[in-house]
Amino acid sequence: MKKVYAVVPAFLFVFASVCAQNDSASLRVDTVPLQQPEINVNEKPKEVYKMNWAADIPVTATGTLWSLYAFTKIYSKDPTDEETVLALNRSDVNRFDRRGIRPYNKKVDDISYLPFYGSMPVPVFFLFDKAMRKDIAKLSFLYLEAMSITGLLYTGSTYFTNRYRPYVYHEETPLDYRTRGGGKNSFYAGHVALVATSTFFFAQVWADYHPHSKAKWVWYGLAGAATGATAWWRHRGGLHFPSDILLGLTQGTLTGILVPKLHKTKLIKNPNLSITPFTGLSHGLSVRYKLQ
Repeated sequence: MKKVYAVVPAFLFVFASVCAQNDSASLRVDTVPLQQPEINVNEKPKEVYKMNWAADIPVTATGTLWSLYAFTKIYSKDPTDEETVLALNRSDVNRFDRRGIRPYNKKVDDISYLPFYGSMPVPVFFLFDKAMRKDIAKLSFLYLEAMSITGLLYTGSTYFTNRYRPYVYHEETPLDYRTRGGGKNSFYAGHVALVATSTFFFAQVWADYHPHSKAKWVWYGLAGAATGATAWWRHRGGLHFPSDILLGLTQGTLTGILVPKLHKTKLIKNPNLSITPFTGLSHGLSVRYKLQ
């Protein structure tokens, strides 16, 4: 089974690469007027992304260190006593989320880890593209930055918030599982956020390095499919309410796309713009722009 999951991404990468080559050939043969010089759509900018180390290093370091610390805490919360769990009432859950109350399903929970673990080693795929391979160190750091931001936001929310998972409200879930400390980690959907960050990051980087290739939509589609599948399985397993999933999906997608985009624009080089992490009662990023 593991071999299958390793072969499928490789096959899809080859498929997207072939599409990219076909797109380039089509543009050269069919769409370029004879009176104009030939446009080489495969020509890459000298530098696709610009780094601002004064901002990138503190953001990445803060997000990474906090995430490593918080992950050890959010999965070791104190159990909930049986009286409290048995007293929970479905009517206390808002109407939108009430439909998400389901018994815990271990089989579905295990399946949801397939895209989760499968999407983590994204930098490996940079090695299969000549242009991206040259920037492997920079792209790997950007990927770490994107994942550290998602890690900081997710673990910060779960660390400071105790929201019971949907299965805790369902009487078919074994009581010993309903009372476990991890049952208070519903807010918000971390698996969904991490898969979205990882897959949409790769899709955006591919699009930036191959702006004329229609194959980029293959990667956006795969990112959406992987994120959607993770979201569905986390819902069916009784692990997150719909609002938790929507928040995780939105945050992860935006982070995966915006981290590369912000490094591609001139904003990151603007001395009037500053992006700094902050900690205290809450954790996050502070973005300031000085008007002249």
